[in-house]
Amino acid sequence: MTRRPWLLATSLAALTVALPLQAGEIADYAPITAERLEAPEDGNWLLTRRTYDGHGHSPLTEISTDNVSGLKVAWSLPTGPYAELSDFAALPARPAHQSPALVNDGVMFVTTPDQQIIAVDAATGEEHWRFRHELPSDIIPVHPTNRGVALWEDKLFMATLDAKLIAVSAATGEKLWEATMEEWQNGYYSTLAPLVVDGIVMAGVSGGEFGIRGFVQGFDANSGESLWKTYTIPAPGEPGSETWPGDTWKTGGGPIWITGNYDVKNGLAMWGVGNAAPWIGDMRPGDNLYTTSTIGVDPKTGEIKTHFQYHWNDSWDWDEVVPPTLMTLDGQDLAVRFARNGWIYKMDRAGGELKFIEGKPYVYQNVFTGLDENGRPSYDPERVAGTGKRADFCPSAWGGRDWPADAYNPNTGMLYISVNENHCGSAEGAPVEYEPGVLFLGSGLEMAPTEAAADHIGALQAWDIRTLEKKWQVNFKMPNWGPVLSTEGGLVFVGGTGDAMFRAFDAASGEVLWEHQMDGGIVAPPTSFEVDGKQYVAVTTGWGVDGDRFQGFIDAGMGTETKIPQGGTIWVFAL
Repeated sequence: MTRRPWLLATSLAALTVALPLQAGEIADYAPITAERLEAPEDGNWLLTRRTYDGHGHSPLTEISTDNVSGLKVAWSLPTGPYAELSDFAALPARPAHQSPALVNDGVMFVTTPDQQIIAVDAATGEEHWRFRHELPSDIIPVHPTNRGVALWEDKLFMATLDAKLIAVSAATGEKLWEATMEEWQNGYYSTLAPLVVDGIVMAGVSGGEFGIRGFVQGFDANSGESLWKTYTIPAPGEPGSETWPGDTWKTGGGPIWITGNYDVKNGLAMWGVGNAAPWIGDMRPGDNLYTTSTIGVDPKTGEIKTHFQYHWNDSWDWDEVVPPTLMTLDGQDLAVRFARNGWIYKMDRAGGELKFIEGKPYVYQNVFTGLDENGRPSYDPERVAGTGKRADFCPSAWGGRDWPADAYNPNTGMLYISVNENHCGSAEGAPVEYEPGVLFLGSGLEMAPTEAAADHIGALQAWDIRTLEKKWQVNFKMPNWGPVLSTEGGLVFVGGTGDAMFRAFDAASGEVLWEHQMDGGIVAPPTSFEVDGKQYVAVTTGWGVDGDRFQGFIDAGMGTETKIPQGGTIWVFAL
């Protein structure tokens, strides 16, 4: 039997011991309706980015630039049990907390890397219940994390590391149904928070490095019945199939591992699609749709109604899985995306079709020689790796930004984003044969900091979307892996740096107005909510996975050793 690189021989028994459910049924749970998801109450945070358009912006104003310096810890709660383990030698990466704290009328829900859902009183931190999905004992995935739940009516939905979709009762934590999206032994797994639209639960899969055929799938929220399954790699005869030669479509990659946004006006779920497989483009000549693209999917049917590809025939592992942020600015319906490839894309979405308006780099990038009128890039051939051909390129495979979400203030037209710059990569292709569940890369990807990294690597940027002008940038010596929260109080909250600080910035100037030393690094999205007229800000510590790996490359290149505490605690702050 072939040893599967992602399935280490060591058992996960220490991480899969059953957790007893905490007794504590939630009385008078407020059901989630389509109307509430489309227009959530100011004090609630019902979706991963609060609103379907992905703004990550709170309209609450109690905490402001004038008083944020008085922010104090209201309560904290260790997620356990994995955070208590001292030996992570069996894992390919430390587990990471990447779940936002969703809040529905004073009830908070957070997921953990070991597949827990924790229900908590949002004002006090008192636990209501815990649910735990048991993983197979021999599975240790490449990305041990979970990015949260979706809410609908009286249910919660969680995607799992063994490619399941699970529904539980919001009031009790009791499992209601379980559906299998794909067989995990073939390299499929899921880390994203599902997206629910009108009773249809949508989820996608990770596994682009294993030669999967990616997809997003829709399920009936009540029964768990599969309603449709839309592949990101078209089969022969389907639209886009001409961009895949021979049988390469069968193992083409195209994972969907970040939650999509929903364009309410046009009725389309906007999903980002990741890398093609293998990594090197000359092994699969063509544009390779719909990899490194945004696809607009009809939630009722799964039909792809529109798409935009950020770069064709990817050879740099620039996953473009983050969906565009949707906005209406000066009467124009826009989709704006800061791509992993280092360019900003401003698109028109009127009528449900993505059309390129303009683009520009937001970090240094030396692969593209320009974009044409449709946003299609041309390449410097010396920056494109091939089989037996080495190429150097900037930014590295980690991109100008990775998966951490940006935030947009709809009242000012300002967008805030965590970026990493001053790092470049190289690759050289080598022949590879597909085997289910085995890495299907065709290359090793190298990464190293540049000389400019001595000044900074991570940064927080603020952009005026009207003009695509950068208004300010705050630099960090270390990388920045922090999802961003914007508030109507004129603040921007972000963690993401290896010093384990959680900071509040003045949204107008970038000045640091408040910071708090945490028990671990932060790669989870902060959220803000209100209970009984009081505003809170929540974030969960839990450093690991890609942030850890990226820091390892930086340390190797700079001759440093950075020890970042892991954490594993839900923190809630208030005045």
